[in-house]
Order: sequence, then structure tokens, then C-alpha cells
Amino acid sequence: MTLFHFTGIKGSGMSSLAQILHDSSHAVQGSDIEKYFFPEDPLHERKITILPFDENNIDYGMTVIAGNAYPDSHPEIAKAREMGVEVIRYHEFLAEYMKKFISIGIAGSHGKTSTTGLLAHVLSGNAPTSYLIGDGTGKGVENSTYFAFEACEYKRHFLAYEPDYAIMTNIDFDHPDYFKDLDDVMDAFGEMAKHVKKAIIACGDDIHLQQIQANVPVVYYGFDEGNDFSAKNIKKSEKGSTFDVYVRNEFYETFTIALPGDHAILNALGVIALCHYEGIAVLGIKERLATFNGVKRRFSVTESHGRVIVDDYAHHPTEIKATLQSARQKYPGKEIIAIFQPHTFTRTAALLQQFADSLQTADHVYLCDIFGSAREQSGNLSINDLVDKVPGAKHITLENIDALDVHGNAVYLFMGAGDIQKYMNTFTEHTEKEETA
Repeated sequence: MTLFHFTGIKGSGMSSLAQILHDSSHAVQGSDIEKYFFPEDPLHERKITILPFDENNIDYGMTVIAGNAYPDSHPEIAKAREMGVEVIRYHEFLAEYMKKFISIGIAGSHGKTSTTGLLAHVLSGNAPTSYLIGDGTGKGVENSTYFAFEACEYKRHFLAYEPDYAIMTNIDFDHPDYFKDLDDVMDAFGEMAKHVKKAIIACGDDIHLQQIQANVPVVYYGFDEGNDFSAKNIKKSEKGSTFDVYVRNEFYETFTIALPGDHAILNALGVIALCHYEGIAVLGIKERLATFNGVKRRFSVTESHGRVIVDDYAHHPTEIKATLQSARQKYPGKEIIAIFQPHTFTRTAALLQQFADSLQTADHVYLCDIFGSAREQSGNLSINDLVDKVPGAKHITLENIDALDVHGNAVYLFMGAGDIQKYMNTFTEHTEKEETA
């Protein structure tokens, strides 16, 4: 039996793929740095071996799946090539693996993870489904009909895939360390569209997706009634949203999703459209939509001594706006405190004013030092450049986390793609100490 060795196994996509192969009865191990990352939790639950990076981890007879964050010069990858051990990049392996199933790739600048999680949940209730979600969750199911996976646009990795379907949530300028501008991003999505074999389900409310050209049908969803699938008669509450779906202006069914925010309704519409296209019974769609509770690090709520603490991956202005809107819907009577950590210097510099604008709907704003990344450790700006653009914003550190105490039983939104959880955990521990003191 081939042993699959994952170089960079704690990456969210890599962890998910390792889980899928393990669940499918393959031998799996991996390596990474010794720092904790949340996608490693499901690996420990499955008792998958995680080793420190070391070229001596490489042995004959294994297949090395290389994480895209690591160059060919990485000691393990270089050693494997030197020994003649098979090395395959994550996205290349995934492209081949999905050919066994009816595959659905979820692409978009925002909403990929939440939509993939929702689609996997709905499909799993109606047919055997394997899935790979970008929050570090993966599952391999024997004799699967469907394979739902997150298709990431960074460095055009999603061009390795030829899925049966694609759900496209939106197109926005992001990853400025790679993409030159919005046109460059649109070009990547345009290329991806040509790889889809059966149909594209796209958000028609997004003006950029309206320009998508494809060799397969493009089915549009959104709030605008000109879409093929549209949501009307929307009723929002603290528990979520209920809405009627019209298919080409004919009433289809009423659905409920237990998540706040307009983006949650849009994600649900994309999933409903895909399932309708695949002929899945409406009752099966409806029941599963109503029982979906979200994915990791996407508006994940805990309560601590009367305070509502939210962990969210929002790291782009569009995502921050969506998270703040969700908080207003779910907690209409509470003060909203935004604690945001920018992720990468290039993104912060490219979108500085947009970040400032997006944060201003919070009642109070606290900003953490910019989180670099494996690919960039420093830049020509600091967090003070953003602090200066947001009226009343304050710089916060782990050492002065008690500055948040003045807000009492508010909603604390900890947002970012770096190590913002350090700030959240420090604050939670601090509040617990205060309460027991």
C-alpha cells in the first residue's frame, strides 16, 4: 500500500485532503512546522502522524503530496526528487482524484468555504458525498456520488481542475502579491470557466460574473429577479433568514437558513440552484439547509460571562462588511466591537482605504499589528497607517487586551486570517480571570 506523505499537512486544504485519503483507507502521514494551527485538530482525531519537517521523513515507496506554500527547494521535496520518490503538488493530485466523482468546485473571491460547507451538508443528506472544505475539514465517503471542493484562485491553482460543475460566488480584487489588478483576477476566473464540463452556477448580482463566457450553460442566482434563481419575500431574525425562491419567475419553495447575513442567503441560493440542476428533491434540500450551522472560523460564536465572542476569518473589506452585517442581524440590541488583524502587508497596502471604510459600521474599532505570512514578513507600512484612517480606532496588543473591558457585555468580533485567535483567546482568558477574581 502506498504511503501518502503530506509536506505541509497543517495547511487547510492539505489537512482536508489528508483526511479524505485516510477515510478512504489509504495510509497517510505528514509533516509541518511545530506551531499549532487549527486545521491539525481533525488529523489528531484520526491519529494521523504529524512529524516535524525533516528530509529524513522521505522514504522509498511513498508518494509525496507537496503543499503549495512550499517551493521545490524545500528539504523534503528536494530530497524526494533526488531519491526518485514521486512528488505531486496538492492541486495536481486533487485534479486527478476528483475524476472518480460528480465534482463541484466552489470558486470566488469570498464565500468559498461557507458555500462548500453548505453544499457538502446538503448533498450528504441526499447521496454519498466526499468533500474538501477550506476550513481544514475533509471527509472521504465510500462509493461517493459527489465530490464538493473549494477551488482557490490564488496563483491560478484552480486551473488544474476540470470539475463537472462550478459555483462562482463573486469576483473581487484580492491577493495583490500575485494578481496585478481586478482584470487579472477576472482573466483567471474566465479561464477557469472554460474548464467546467456541465454547468456554471454563478451569482448574477455580481457585475463581474455577468461577463463570464463559458462553453456550458451559466445559471445565475441572486436577489435581482432577473436571475434564473432569485430570493424574494425575505424575513430576517436573530435566528437566521427565511425566503421564497423563484426559478425563472415561478415560485419554487420557501427555505430557511439558520445563519445571519445577506451573503448566507446568496450562498444558499447557489446550493439550491446546483441541487435543482442535479434533480435533488426539494424536501431534501429544504431539510438540510435548515440544519446547517456553519463552518469553522466563519462567525463562530462563544459566550463568556455575558460577552458574545465571535471568531471570523474575514480578512478582506468585503468580508468585514458581511461579518458586521451578520452581527447586526443576530445581535440587534448589542454594541458591536471590531478587533481586526490585517493579513499580509501587500493586501493592507493595496486595500487600505477600503479596509478603513468597511470597519466604520462597527461601534468601536481596535486594530492589531499586521500579520505577515510565510511569503512576506515585512512591508512599507504599519498598523498605524490604518489606525489613522478609521475615526476613533485604537491599536491593541496582547499586552493591553484589557482595553476592551470598558465595553462590557458587547459583541466582540475578532476578524483576520493570521493569528487573531491569540488575541481572542487572551481576551477570553482575561475575562474569565476577572469574573473569578
